[in-house]
Amino acid sequence: MTIQEELEDLIKNEVLVEIEDYIDELFEIIAAKKDDDNTKEELKQVQEMKKDFEEMLADLIHGDIDDEECREIIEEIHEMRKEDLED
Repeated sequence: MTIQEELEDLIKNEVLVEIEDYIDELFEIIAAKKDDDNTKEELKQVQEMKKDFEEMLADLIHGDIDDEECREIIEEIHEMRKEDLED
């Protein structure tokens, strides 16, 4: 598996799935009218993050991301997920 394929798999099968699950949770909070302005702002930020990852995935599929950049992105994703677990 190339580094590009590894990043594609990570984004498609882990990151985007986690983001979509979180978006669903936020929508449930809003639908239950247990939300506040922070929830709506967080939803907006998470939706933007999802869009960014989808754009990154498109760039990856088109071959616009080199090996070094892939490694850096993978490291950043792992750091981001590690920080989320610590919170």
